[in-house]
Amino acid sequence: MNQLRQPGRTSVRYGQPRGIQVNRPWLRPQPANMRTPARVQNPAAQRSRQIAPQFLPTIVAYSGPHKPGTIVIDTNERFLYLVQRDGTARRYGVGVGKPGFEWAGTHKITRKAEWPDWRPPAAMRKRRPDLPVFMAGGPENPLGARALYLGSTLYRIHGSNEPWTIGQAVSSGCIRMRNEDVEDLYERVGVGTTVYVI
Repeated sequence: MNQLRQPGRTSVRYGQPRGIQVNRPWLRPQPANMRTPARVQNPAAQRSRQIAPQFLPTIVAYSGPHKPGTIVIDTNERFLYLVQRDGTARRYGVGVGKPGFEWAGTHKITRKAEWPDWRPPAAMRKRRPDLPVFMAGGPENPLGARALYLGSTLYRIHGSNEPWTIGQAVSSGCIRMRNEDVEDLYERVGVGTTVYVI
């Protein structure tokens, strides 16, 4: 089984139930190519402090098999790991697919977008007739500040206009992050990055 280790803590295995405590959150750099950070543009981002502390970004020790630059998403634990070169991983809290919308697999990032437009798929609009056919990118858009498109699927790693849902299973299969976290991840990965969803 693959292991993630936190400095000064016992090893943990991803994909298994466990309680992980955040021991040193890190500060994100200012986003590139933005006039005003998402946390200022989106009043909902101010509520992001309502998420449980363990879902705030941190650095954890990593001893798994994946090479640096790889993204590993543990949907059971609600964490996204960006594997780094020094035996660590950046860990971000995420929201995942609600019951019936879970999935696992390996994909590559095929496209990146800042403040992406949203076109809910027909199946989603059938379940939720109140949804628009199209919504321009911006603070009220459910895709948030950034989107990383996964393969040829409809799934994305994206920001959110509901940051308080991080750590929950509420999406239609996409991986959602706080806007400030997806902005940071967006700057660290490129098209072609491998993403493992477990």
